[in-house]
Amino acid sequence: MRRAMSVITAVFAALLATLLVVPAAQAAGWPVVDSGDKGADVTTVQHLLTARGFSTTADGDFGPGTVSSVRGFQSANGLSADGAVGPATWPKLVVTVSNGSNGSAVKALQVQLDKYGAGLAVDGAFGSGTEAKVRSFQQSKGLSPVDGIVGPATWEALLSGSGGSTGGGSGTLTHAQAAAQFNAAGIGWVSSGNCSDRTNSSCTSFDGLRAATANGAVALKQAVGGCTLTITGGTETGHASGTYSHANGYKLDFQRVACLTSHITGNFTHTGTRGDGAALYTAPSGNVYADEGSHWDVTFLG
Repeated sequence: MRRAMSVITAVFAALLATLLVVPAAQAAGWPVVDSGDKGADVTTVQHLLTARGFSTTADGDFGPGTVSSVRGFQSANGLSADGAVGPATWPKLVVTVSNGSNGSAVKALQVQLDKYGAGLAVDGAFGSGTEAKVRSFQQSKGLSPVDGIVGPATWEALLSGSGGSTGGGSGTLTHAQAAAQFNAAGIGWVSSGNCSDRTNSSCTSFDGLRAATANGAVALKQAVGGCTLTITGGTETGHASGTYSHANGYKLDFQRVACLTSHITGNFTHTGTRGDGAALYTAPSGNVYADEGSHWDVTFLG
């Protein structure tokens, strides 16, 4: 009898463990994006809403306008209109795209790929370059088939991560790692002290720089082409504090040159003025560019 009870207890424990583990595994899929959120996933939501006929400004900021569009989309698709984009909404919101597709759904895809360091222009044109990045991503995630077509499985894989080992996300770099990446991309850097000590405000340091920030800088360089990009500020001490700060690896300062200024003001949306008077421009990826006179202060939120 005791043996029978032991077996029953073991079976019950195994069943309970399964019930507890399965929801956790499922939770690792589609993310929940909600009011107040910022960044690449928000920009993706906004582009997809536009693709689905609910025109939404793609500024990377989940504000009242985006909430309204999400609720409208949810109501039109028989979903609970709570304004949050989660596992029930994503499958109906994403659009299957492939080589030859054009429009806002492709922009949403390109924003996601850039989150992983793809360095694509967010132009809404699904050409050979975008297809190559899709195939590379599918292969890196063990998806099958590796066909360059972005359907629900690929969308979920893109959205469930933040870059990880492919170069995006919240991982941080050493100064040497970031410097090597910038050097390969043709990005220069200078400091008044000609040094890289993070504890010295006269230096330009990349220690603790987010991988996603480094990838964003490389994507910017690819977008501006022959324009010279020179970093004048990184993670070193002496900058303003805050969540999305230099110290936390979100910001880089770039020397203010005419070609960079023309690219920013000509392609990104003027979104207001900061408290110190700096004009703000927001890219479709959600990155924010502040004109501080001698340089551009860039916050990489993607």
